Amino acid sequence: MGYDWISFTTDYGLSDGFVAACHGVIARFAPGVRMIDVTHAVPPQRLRWGAAVLAQTVPYLPPSVHLAVVDPGVGTDRRPIVVVTDAGVLVGPDNGLLQPAAEALGGVRSAYLLAAPDYRLSAVSATFHGRDIFAPAAAHLAVGVAPERFGPPIDPDSLARLRAPEIDAVPGELSSEVLTVDRFGNIQLAATAKDLAAAGLRRGDHVTIRAEGAMVPATVARTFADVRSGELLVVIDSADHVAVAVNGSSAVERLGEADRLTVARRR
Repeated sequence: MGYDWISFTTDYGLSDGFVAACHGVIARFAPGVRMIDVTHAVPPQRLRWGAAVLAQTVPYLPPSVHLAVVDPGVGTDRRPIVVVTDAGVLVGPDNGLLQPAAEALGGVRSAYLLAAPDYRLSAVSATFHGRDIFAPAAAHLAVGVAPERFGPPIDPDSLARLRAPEIDAVPGELSSEVLTVDRFGNIQLAATAKDLAAAGLRRGDHVTIRAEGAMVPATVARTFADVRSGELLVVIDSADHVAVAVNGSSAVERLGEADRLTVARRR
């Protein structure tokens, strides 16, 4: 089985030629495949951020090979893998990056080590497995090479998983790790709508956002327009996560970069 599409997610950025080199390798081995660049703006080495973006995106893509590289362990003994699901395959490092996306695609059906030399470049750099191992593998999968031809099977239970984010919901207060920040400055938390409800916080509640060195008033809202321009709000975003935003501006500029936020009802 082949795929018409390859999605591509990295922390490479666009100021260098890294993304183009990977595109070029894919084009050499699978010239007819179509590419969907999910993002190359994951902050460097931020695994949880990359995993969250990938997992929130793949359910809306066509059946694809999902190539993802956020790889602080490149060149070490961390395993290069292909993960098979019922709705597509994922290619990347075995460091937890792929697992949330695999779960979003129905769960891991099987996994294999990317070991066969026929499906990687002849010279493999210790610092650029995206170009030399992962991109060729993605291309060969797209043109129909079976996953089991890449190397020995891996026990799905042995695949690396990211630590579960810390979320604390008590009456009147929700504290959660930050997952991502989008280009508008909206801060997405690991907490979901269910966690907000568990804290008893609902639309119209006046709350305080506590971040590192900041305490700012906000309102629990449904849309940005529920508050005046420049005011902070707490909303449920399109991925069903709790997000902190500013109507018409940037929450991260207002609150600063923080690993954790607390939303507490004002008394």
